[in-house]
Amino acid sequence: MINVPKGTKDVLPEQSYKWHYLEKIISEVTSLFCLKEIRTPTFEHTELFLRGVGDTTDIVNKEMYTFNDKGNRSMTLKPEGTAGVARSFIENGLFNGAMPLKMYYITPVFRYERPQAGRLREHHQFGVEIYGASGADMDAEVILIAHTLLKKAGLNVALNINSIGCPKCRKEYNEAFKQYLKGSYDKMCKVCQERYEKNPLRILDCKEEGCKLLCADAPKITDYLCDDCKEHFEGLKKHLSLAGLEYTVNPSIVRGLDYYTRTVFEFVTTDLGSQGTVCGGGRYDNLVGELGGPNLPCVGFGMGMERILMLMEAKGIEIPNNDVADLYLATIGDKAREKAFALCHELRLLGVRCEIDHMQRGIKPQFKYADKIGAKQVITIGDSELERGEVNLKNMLTREETCVKLNAREIASLILK
Repeated sequence: MINVPKGTKDVLPEQSYKWHYLEKIISEVTSLFCLKEIRTPTFEHTELFLRGVGDTTDIVNKEMYTFNDKGNRSMTLKPEGTAGVARSFIENGLFNGAMPLKMYYITPVFRYERPQAGRLREHHQFGVEIYGASGADMDAEVILIAHTLLKKAGLNVALNINSIGCPKCRKEYNEAFKQYLKGSYDKMCKVCQERYEKNPLRILDCKEEGCKLLCADAPKITDYLCDDCKEHFEGLKKHLSLAGLEYTVNPSIVRGLDYYTRTVFEFVTTDLGSQGTVCGGGRYDNLVGELGGPNLPCVGFGMGMERILMLMEAKGIEIPNNDVADLYLATIGDKAREKAFALCHELRLLGVRCEIDHMQRGIKPQFKYADKIGAKQVITIGDSELERGEVNLKNMLTREETCVKLNAREIASLILK
């Protein structure tokens, strides 16, 4: 038997309604904030991620699924959504349209890492990308999109924010940070020893306990912000307060991707008993320019959908299963079966989710099947019902029966009222 690859997971038919529920929340929230969907390819040229995500990140160094195609071109299954959107934005000249351009996506992403709860080698990401607006009010709105969605999903979350400045003030901080770590170089993990030379700020994002301890008393980047970055960060805090959203300034947040500038943020939850990140994002004003497009500001976030669903389940949030049949047509005899087949099609065209027997079952097994699939109502059609032109519509929850003409429109009006 061939098994599912390690780090991937099937979504079974009886589980798919949970995904539909979360996708419905995403659709509602993105509509409220006037975002439009963008869809980009599952794989891109590897160079896009080397330039966009950054060659000092764990994603590029360790986690990408990269292969050569039949034309000997290096391709990579996308490990995150932002770089592909930026490529599409440039290639399709979307910068010529009205700004800000507010987009969202739902996409599979692929990372070769150790599978763990809510984090698979193939998982699905909901992300938001907004182009063209440089103000802190846009940062705050992006954060509010994420918060609105997480609250609609029923999760308890706390917001952590930070500013990692611009290249100008970050250079000053990097020098101070390197000086602070200078005597501890030999105590760092090998990855952070490389980061020390290439991108010291990424050391703050290391998950190794030894490196975390080394950074415990490190200088805070917020103390090194230039006047413009400081003003932007104060503007973010002001707009979050205007919206009534509580936050904590956490100087250790840097995010794991090289393209971030100024605002970075994370939503964390304690619903599982320990704090865990459920959403992360920030501003990346230099990304489009670095990929060959115009210098346009950008801000956005990403969140793993499997992790959201796992947290909802752990919290005991009941997800309504609306993916069930409105009506099951049980039949006795060949004539009734033929009538039910035609009637079922008519009812579906009228908007009724309808099912009939395709397994040549007897009447009792048909009722058992209707119960198993959660059919809300059942009609039994036999010779007498065909003769009278009337049937009993049985509510499977209340067991109440209603007499109705054997007519698709009349049945549909009762079921859909």
